[in-house]
Amino acid sequence: MTSPILDAIYKRRSIREYSDKKVTGEQLLEIIKAGSWAPSGLNNQPWRFVTIQDRTIINQMAQHTKYAHIIKAAPSLIGVFIDKNAMYNETKDHQAIGACLQNMLLATEALELGAVWLGEILNHKEQVNTTLGLNNDYELMAVLAIGHPAHKNQCSQRKDINDLIIKKL
Repeated sequence: MTSPILDAIYKRRSIREYSDKKVTGEQLLEIIKAGSWAPSGLNNQPWRFVTIQDRTIINQMAQHTKYAHIIKAAPSLIGVFIDKNAMYNETKDHQAIGACLQNMLLATEALELGAVWLGEILNHKEQVNTTLGLNNDYELMAVLAIGHPAHKNQCSQRKDINDLIIKKL
């Protein structure tokens, strides 16, 4: 069985090295639009985004993570935040952010871009908010580093599907 969606899912990789080619504002908006179409409880759509292409800000963001080399290499970043004022259930809203992020990663694949979901930076989310001039109504959920892949055909392995199924009832 094949479909464009399944192809994107199976082809997508976490890309950590990028070419010098720029990501356009239109591409970033398309990625955000895909994220905004994720499911959310009560359709509350708690996600909010900050696009970052300014090299000074990118370099400042790099100071907040041990993965600074990835952030510095990326021509674009998208900070994905949860709006605390839009939340209705913490668990469900965090799950919705995960769906949003997956949509965004699949959109980068569809646009022939590469991205990696950075989570370790959450250890410094208060500093990120300060760097970006955001108040505490917005809580950092992830940063996506986005660019044109420096390399194609990255390999990845997955566990055998039968090893992941606990029971068949």
